[in-house]
Amino acid sequence: MPERDRVMEQWDEAAESWVDFVRKGKDYHRDELNNPAAFGLIGSVKGSLVLDLACGEGYNTRILAKKGAKVVGVDFSSELIRLARSEEAKDRLGIDYRVEDAADLSRFPSCYFDLVTCFMALQDIKEYRKAVAEVARVLKERGRFVFSIPHPCFEMVSHEGYRISTNKRYFGAAEDHIHWKMERLLKPFETTSFHRTLTDYFDVFHRNRLVVRRLVEPQPTKRGIERHESLREVLLRPQSVVVEAVKEA
Repeated sequence: MPERDRVMEQWDEAAESWVDFVRKGKDYHRDELNNPAAFGLIGSVKGSLVLDLACGEGYNTRILAKKGAKVVGVDFSSELIRLARSEEAKDRLGIDYRVEDAADLSRFPSCYFDLVTCFMALQDIKEYRKAVAEVARVLKERGRFVFSIPHPCFEMVSHEGYRISTNKRYFGAAEDHIHWKMERLLKPFETTSFHRTLTDYFDVFHRNRLVVRRLVEPQPTKRGIERHESLREVLLRPQSVVVEAVKEA
């Protein structure tokens, strides 16, 4: 089985557990760490045409729509898109969900979107160079690409249900098999992630005329620290990176 299909199959199988994890407030790293930083960088999106790349079941896509954006959400997992569409049917926000490969956005015209977002998913896209090239193509001139990824310098992987630092390498690309076994999951599942250096990412931005304007290493909210002791670890070293890049005119 081609690797892309294997990774897609993993997410199809994980969909039920992932939806429960996200929609029931169990993903506190998203709610109390990464989202506050990412949406702080994004700012106002009212009236903007936004592409949410690798949108999953649509949690953050819905946030963008509720903030006044016209949003298209794409993901290669047909099962996640099915579940995103079912939520759209209940709470109609005008989101257009599509099953698309991030590395091939040929159904969208060039210079089309004001903003492309990708929340904690670029590290899961094997063909990230093609994906970034496609992001640059579909962005309008001076359009923005805002994305978050696990911090490559302090990457965490799941081991027997716990999150531990790899501490095994930084330089050089590598494939990680992530076993999700936390107690707050409906059922365990496995995904695949791809370690890359910051240089790897920034080089591909440079080749595609995407100029990095801001970089944030998120800190947990006060509420998050009070409710979730494990978030205190992020006060010592960053768990993630949020980046804003702008397409050169």
